[in-house]
Amino acid sequence: QVQPAESGGGLVQAGESLTLSCKVPGKLLAFNAAGWYRQPPGGQRELVATISAGRRTNYTESVKGRFTISKDNDKDTVYLQMNTLKPDDTAVYYCTAGSFLGSVYYRISLWGQGTQVTVSS
Repeated sequence: QVQPAESGGGLVQAGESLTLSCKVPGKLLAFNAAGWYRQPPGGQRELVATISAGRRTNYTESVKGRFTISKDNDKDTVYLQMNTLKPDDTAVYYCTAGSFLGSVYYRISLWGQGTQVTVSS
């Protein structure tokens, strides 16, 4: 099974930007979707952004207009550009390879270690 590897997290101030990267081995991205999840301290993991094999993107309401998901199939890498960060964005961020059944995203890869994003006010 494929295990992604996330990187790029850190400590930033509110209003700043970060770009997360995720290596997804196995040449999955060309033919599959990908998604970024996050899990805040003491909270549940939520899906925040997805990109289809054909590069159609979707976002949870709280990040629309601020986050951008993209992928580079040649580099087996998924990105999450995060702008105008807020303290509520503080979480561990995970990426996955996945698939869509209708409009529902399903994870097909293992969970990676995640990358911590902390936004101070």
